[in-house]
Amino acid sequence: MLQATSTKYDLEERTAKFGEDIIKFCNALPRNEITRPLINQLVKCGTSVGANYCEADDAESSKDFKHKIGICKKESRECKHFLRMCATAVPENKENTRMLWTEAKELNLIFNAIYKKVK
Repeated sequence: MLQATSTKYDLEERTAKFGEDIIKFCNALPRNEITRPLINQLVKCGTSVGANYCEADDAESSKDFKHKIGICKKESRECKHFLRMCATAVPENKENTRMLWTEAKELNLIFNAIYKKVK
């Protein structure tokens, strides 16, 4: 799923790749009354991280930048929650879930650090 470390520090590419990996992951999940709402929420928050990072990158002020980074932070944390729920709903897919959860955690830590540094 995750690529080599050459793109590890390009956040725009990294968050886009994360969104793509979330979509692929969700496409592979079985559909039932439990997984459908989890899949919908996970696709929303997983793809929102990159979209909001692009918005932050084009922010018109430091206040706007901080706000958008704050959204990235919240959305990546939300991904961790829904990935945990997916691991419970589809336990046979735990390894893929764990890899995405780790990436969501790393992105959340990055956005937390950026958020704290912005005045």
